[in-house]
Amino acid sequence: MQSTTLTGAGLVLLLGLLGLLGLLAASAVPAQTQVPALAPFSSASGDQPPAPWRVVGVPGGKIPLTSYALADIEGRKVLRVEAIKSYGNLVHPLPAWVPDAGFRLRWRWRLDEPLRGADLRRRGGDDSPLKVCALFDMPLDKLGLIERNLLRLARAASGEKLPSATLCYVWDSALVPGTLLSNAYTTRVRIIVVNSGEQRLGQWVSHERDLAADFKRAFGEESDTLPPLQAVLVGGDADSTGGRSLGWVGDVTLSP
Repeated sequence: MQSTTLTGAGLVLLLGLLGLLGLLAASAVPAQTQVPALAPFSSASGDQPPAPWRVVGVPGGKIPLTSYALADIEGRKVLRVEAIKSYGNLVHPLPAWVPDAGFRLRWRWRLDEPLRGADLRRRGGDDSPLKVCALFDMPLDKLGLIERNLLRLARAASGEKLPSATLCYVWDSALVPGTLLSNAYTTRVRIIVVNSGEQRLGQWVSHERDLAADFKRAFGEESDTLPPLQAVLVGGDADSTGGRSLGWVGDVTLSP
């Protein structure tokens, strides 16, 4: 962030980024020790994502929502993610839970129409056609003074428990897989590129990520312990580039 205070558009940007990634206040529940289950897309009865998945949009509704719907592909129901100059995430809140070392976040996805012109390193290109993110509640005392105050301000303005650390896995247009970088607007969101370019367009690609190892890589300079996981989200956005993309995401799971 470039300043120590947020007003006007700056506050909207932070609320948009963190709020869309965020946990809604109504979803806060006590911590649990069992592995939480994510509602599978494959077992849904209709064309809408099953509860508690729900789309969260930019406050004020000034940016169109990315479209999320279920469809049958190759005999299995999967999530259709279409972004047209849009932004918005499909969020699944969880009971606060600390994953054991080695726990995996698993999913598969397919990109049919790439998002050209995106560049995650700059604000004007900060879009991804597909992303899966893990949202953590890292203690505020782990953050620097400026970021701590900005997050407190955003939480007060939204009235919601916005995440203090978010790790996103993305399909990018150009960056090499394995690239780690901060979101162009806030270091509270760290990004790991897991697919890149158009070589695997139209193909299903499966991923299995060690949450603890990836969190340590992304946020290890701030925290030496893994904080509670509070939500998982699936998304795609094209509001910065004004472009269009189309992809599919299968069931997202947490498991040893």
